[in-house]
Amino acid sequence: MITASDAETFGRCIAVGGVAVFPADTVYGLACEPDTREAVERLYALKGRRPDKPAAVMFFDPELAFAALPELGQRTRSLLERLLPGGITALLPNPLRRYPLACGPDPHTLGLRVPALRPETEALAEMRWPVLQSSANRAGGMDAHHLDEVPEEIRRSADLVLDGGQLDGTPSTVVDLRRFELDGMWAVLRQGAVPERDIDLAAADA
Repeated sequence: MITASDAETFGRCIAVGGVAVFPADTVYGLACEPDTREAVERLYALKGRRPDKPAAVMFFDPELAFAALPELGQRTRSLLERLLPGGITALLPNPLRRYPLACGPDPHTLGLRVPALRPETEALAEMRWPVLQSSANRAGGMDAHHLDEVPEEIRRSADLVLDGGQLDGTPSTVVDLRRFELDGMWAVLRQGAVPERDIDLAAADA
């Protein structure tokens, strides 16, 4: 169970450039401040992840995400309002090159996550700032749906470890929405927690 005190500690950890292990809605993740290079490099080093691979930026409230990305087109925003919060990572056009440390070699594409928190983790919704987020495993390793499945080295080296109990264990569905505003085209790049048919239904109404 994540308490309000845990959520406050999480926010402080991120604000001072720390790296935290935390429960998302799908699997356990690693989080850090998305615009602090040292923190991002440390998160990647913990995972053994190549520095040129992109990561997602996670907000804990969809309205905060929309406020931070006012350039989103209305059609795209309408679809995201139907899908978020939820177990998807949306690849979005990023014309203003926001959060460049999360974008890897393509600064014009931003990965966005807003988790659907369970009652055991809903205190994290009080987090008012985004985090750079990646799964809490070694690069290429198994996703962790319980804290004990997060590699011990990662747990030991992180500045904060939050236990949210058992998670679903299915990673987010990655959906490419970079052309959606232009012509309504979208594509699932990785099957995951949200079925493709649910995205199809939401897109038809957007």
